[in-house]
Amino acid sequence: MTRAGLMDVYSAVRTRQSIRRFTDRPVPREALERVLTAAVQAPSGSNLQPGSVYVLSGEPLARLKKAVAGRAAAGDSGDGREFANLPPELCPPYLDRMAALGEGIYGSRGVARGDVAGRARIRAENWNCFGAGTALFCYLDRDMPAPRWADIGIHLQTVMLLLRAEGLHSCAQEIWAEYHRSVAEVIAPPPHRTLVCGLSIGFADPAWAPPRIRRAPLSETVTFLD
Repeated sequence: MTRAGLMDVYSAVRTRQSIRRFTDRPVPREALERVLTAAVQAPSGSNLQPGSVYVLSGEPLARLKKAVAGRAAAGDSGDGREFANLPPELCPPYLDRMAALGEGIYGSRGVARGDVAGRARIRAENWNCFGAGTALFCYLDRDMPAPRWADIGIHLQTVMLLLRAEGLHSCAQEIWAEYHRSVAEVIAPPPHRTLVCGLSIGFADPAWAPPRIRRAPLSETVTFLD
């Protein structure tokens, strides 16, 4: 720990995980304001700062959770994504990495690959934000080119690391884009913006041990040219 009891950057990166079970302890508004105020320093090409963030809690978030959970339970598959999140054909090593994620999320809970009902049950936990009472939703103008999507990722990573410094955890959920119309009914964003993802925020349930997802070794992703 460093000055004022804050977590150092390496510790924040090491302990940042996608938490899928939160307690019902409220997230302090002042902590969120500190995080989001500091996160505006994240790099942004040409200083466009293209993201728009909406923070939901209380009745608005409860209404959204109920609406989307109801749609999913009724067999409604959603509104269709406004952008592709995967290539048409996924090949190694990306296919292997995604399989490792599935093994961690589903396998750690005893749900086999072919267990359609079991996987649907675990997937449905997204619509309750895994028990978190606060969620952030990030939008981007539709006409922004691909590099500005990088700005969104940089900003969200900055937010997630700052949340760790505050003793909070999070889980990025681009799955919310599947029901973007229900989200828009609660948030009412300008029509020229598209939903990029949601981010559940809260205190991790200490009784739950999150699976450690296998990451690619440095040799697969980094090349040093001396």
